[in-house]
Amino acid sequence: MNSDFIIIGGGIAGASAAYELAGRGSVILAERESTPGYHATGRSAAMFLENYGEPPVLGLASASRDFLVTPPDGFTDTAILSPRAVLYIAREDQIGNLETFLAGNRNASAPLSRIGGAGACELIPVLRPDYVADALIETDSYEIDVHGLHHGFLRGLKARGGQLVTDAEITALERQGGLWRVATSAGEMTAPVVINAAGAWADVIAKLAGIAPVGLAPKRRTAVTFDPPDGVDTAPWPMAIDIDEEFYFKPEAGRVLASPADETPMAPCDVQPDEMDIAIAIDRVLKCANFDVRHISHRWAGLRSFVDDHVPVVGYAPDGDEFFWLAGQGGIGIMTSPATARMAAALAMGENLPADIAAHGVTVADLAPDRPGLGSGG
Repeated sequence: MNSDFIIIGGGIAGASAAYELAGRGSVILAERESTPGYHATGRSAAMFLENYGEPPVLGLASASRDFLVTPPDGFTDTAILSPRAVLYIAREDQIGNLETFLAGNRNASAPLSRIGGAGACELIPVLRPDYVADALIETDSYEIDVHGLHHGFLRGLKARGGQLVTDAEITALERQGGLWRVATSAGEMTAPVVINAAGAWADVIAKLAGIAPVGLAPKRRTAVTFDPPDGVDTAPWPMAIDIDEEFYFKPEAGRVLASPADETPMAPCDVQPDEMDIAIAIDRVLKCANFDVRHISHRWAGLRSFVDDHVPVVGYAPDGDEFFWLAGQGGIGIMTSPATARMAAALAMGENLPADIAAHGVTVADLAPDRPGLGSGG
């Protein structure tokens, strides 16, 4: 199988980049699992937030908004975004942290409002007034239809002539005669350019290719769902996040989704939830709100991969001939995927950063694989 680009990894990073590049050349998207997005993408309860992350992430999120609000014709049959406000709650001992967060409100297009503990309890009546002392609200935020977005990229890839190859675990990469020869369980693939979008396995792929790793640290994130109190309609509730991100909960298809916001370092694997993390999630949520959790409806975990500065890594490796990094998007990869994919496609083609992304304060140097501090692990 020959192409202009081989993209390794069929999650949101690889699928979105493949979608963008398929309009510029021939693309093979190689996925080791039978189903693309099986790992991090398929296990994400993603939100679109413009106040979450480091400055380059905020810029990528803002540059992704228009695509997510109004996707191209035929991209998806349903809306990608659904309005869901976000409530940042604080105990009495956390008010200083809440004030610091408010003072650092870094995105003028998504302002935060201080509504106090009483205001928070009006919005989510099960919150305990003796626990929630203060709160901020972000109203211009959304839930993301992760499946719809991911499959829109895959559908668009195929419509543009790109090829998705599943069950294609990478076993070797070698540069010969100006081409990457990629041995996979689905056969050999060749292309001048390899794009490493392998998520938690991206450093593993780099080592196979003889490329220095960037120091990715895969970290487990656990979530559970349970029933709300009888007769309580959770649909209008905002998402509630502890101001120090010690836990969060939100409505989820008639139930409540909760997480201890854990970040446990793990080797790349098909990660499973840990019973202790589940217990911590329930304990933290029960201290904050009047739930009666008698039964866990569903439990799962996913891996989110970070480098030290929690900013994605996008660009050609300084030590590899046409080996392109697209990794380190833990926690923000879905909400920034439209802009990150356009940035990756432009840089892979040797073009300048798209002007609208640059206008949001993002620079090539911000995400470069050779920026200072990478390589040690997050």
